[in-house]
Amino acid sequence: MSTLLDRFCRYVQVDTKADENSDTYPSSAGQLDLGKMLADELHTLGLADISFSQHGIVMGTVPGNVDGPPAIAWFAHVDTSPETSGQNVKPTVHKNYDGQDITLSGDPSKVIRVADSEGLADLKGKTIITTDGTTLLGADDKAGIAIIMTAADHLLRHPEIKHGPIRVVFTCDEEIGHGTDKVDLSKVNAIVGYTLDGEASGKIESETFSADQATITVTGRNIHPAMAKGKMINALRVAGDFITRMPSDTLAPEATEGRDGFLHPYVIEGGVGEVKIRCLLRSFETAELREQEDRLRSLASEVLRGYPGATIDVSVREQYRNMSEYLKKEPRAVALAARAMQQAGMEPRYESIRGGTDGSKLSEMGLPTPNLSAGMHNFHSPLEYACLEEMESAVATLIELAVLWGNER
Repeated sequence: MSTLLDRFCRYVQVDTKADENSDTYPSSAGQLDLGKMLADELHTLGLADISFSQHGIVMGTVPGNVDGPPAIAWFAHVDTSPETSGQNVKPTVHKNYDGQDITLSGDPSKVIRVADSEGLADLKGKTIITTDGTTLLGADDKAGIAIIMTAADHLLRHPEIKHGPIRVVFTCDEEIGHGTDKVDLSKVNAIVGYTLDGEASGKIESETFSADQATITVTGRNIHPAMAKGKMINALRVAGDFITRMPSDTLAPEATEGRDGFLHPYVIEGGVGEVKIRCLLRSFETAELREQEDRLRSLASEVLRGYPGATIDVSVREQYRNMSEYLKKEPRAVALAARAMQQAGMEPRYESIRGGTDGSKLSEMGLPTPNLSAGMHNFHSPLEYACLEEMESAVATLIELAVLWGNER
């Protein structure tokens, strides 16, 4: 477990924060830095067919040691959320966690509270890794990377474990909806994939939101405030009115749960002349995304009645789709994951993700790819933490999964 922990702590210290405003792929240089590190490590471990593309996609193969089974693929993403800083991450290891609230050393105002963190109390006695409170931790998805690296290392060190070929793939820019843009499935050449991008132990996520992103551009008219009467149209006020009219007691993430979808304005930037609002559209039913888009356009029309001369443009782009319909084409993807968890000592729990993973797009592209637990919690936040023992369980699951697929033909 010290090797798994050492890997994880090393990876999280590389700043790989994705940048939504970048026109490069990957969107940040740190992703290339970590990719180079991972490619070098794959060489050291002894994987075959290692590649590191100009776009930062890292691939390698754990060669099979039995004839006949199909190749499977393990995926994780190197980037971290743009919502919180990933610079100068200071991972803090709490051995034999006492089950109490965790005050973070770099910012004592940041406290991981048991009452607010589902499942945290159950981790008493385990090893918990947190940030110091000034950044996110990056367990999403560097826990997944460390798990895959450790499982690959174990298989290569233990040739007595019989398995088919396993493709290891590390992607970029998953957090901004571009994780699979540069993935060539003909090179992956696998029958199924698994993303290691989930929460606590024993979870299999075979359904995700369908997702679009809207950019709402509010255009006003700027003029010196000393001569603004009757002339200025303040885009900030128009944008504020637009956001105020958006539903907050329904159809908002802070007011929904389970299978409820939502509209989520999450970035606003600009000035008097122009303001841009970024908004997430989410639903388990793909058809409902069009209804959400229509609602945004209707709100724009309502707001503009009060601001003659202003304009509001609503532009929507597709992000990913619910993976469930694609997984039905290869039922072994989920069934063998469940058996692997059972053989690793866990009772599998099937859940729907109120979000998405690279597996959403991969499944749509033709590679059925459910999501598996990686021991991460409170991600995208300075209150993020990971559990080492849950990560170790994920390693055990991957090893059992390799064995099970090694028996398939």
